[in-house]
Amino acid sequence: MSAARPTVLRIGVVGWGAIGRVVGTALAAGEVPGAELTRVIDNRPRPEAAAPQCPITEALEVCDLIVEAAGQGFVREWGARILASGTDLLVASTGALTDDALAAELHAAGPGRVYFTGGAVGGLDLLQAVRGLGELTEVRLTTTKLPATLEQPWMDEELLGRMRGADGPVEVMCATAREVPARFPRSTNVAASVALAVGDPDKVEVRVIADPAATLTRHLVEASGPHGHYRFEVNHAPDPANPATSQVVPHAVLRGIGALTGRKGQIL
Repeated sequence: MSAARPTVLRIGVVGWGAIGRVVGTALAAGEVPGAELTRVIDNRPRPEAAAPQCPITEALEVCDLIVEAAGQGFVREWGARILASGTDLLVASTGALTDDALAAELHAAGPGRVYFTGGAVGGLDLLQAVRGLGELTEVRLTTTKLPATLEQPWMDEELLGRMRGADGPVEVMCATAREVPARFPRSTNVAASVALAVGDPDKVEVRVIADPAATLTRHLVEASGPHGHYRFEVNHAPDPANPATSQVVPHAVLRGIGALTGRKGQIL
């Protein structure tokens, strides 16, 4: 994509699932002025998609921006190649960026530009601004979800039994934002987004809680440093099509696209 903003941003959406379908349908309906859905990329036939479906290689020839809504694996495999083609990339699966080598590769690649969405958590713009004053000394994220949305193949029977039989909150994991997204690749991208804002995934302590009463997904961010103390809490309805993600995530992606198209009135 050239330095000059095109009159209409031609967008390819990768993944026609819970996130990509909402994003693509909104773009096709003209809900983001200055952006159009040009191609859909998915590894399964999607006859209901709102734009022609094609391989990623073809999409790179006709799109200015690729919106990733397909998972961390796609970012690892295609991220640098997309940027090298001159096409910009908006990443929803920020968990992939806790891999230092991949993060460095994407930041060094070009001439395309890489962007990230905060997804289901707020306050990241403020945490980035605070970094200008100095490093934060403590950063904690507590994520609480329904037990079924957190089950993973690596879990042993003891942990699965505690989660499935819980009548209250159960701590599933406590580790850094580098470790947690790799263990929960579809449900803890928020941890990686907080790490991107803070600038160091090893500095962010993450607690993952399974709670059978968690009808809303809860993310609590607590940060402190010599210049202040910060606390952000969000409680989201899970997406009905994919309860592992919050319903707001595709709308955060659409907001990011609006910022790239120059939509007026945006908070930057």
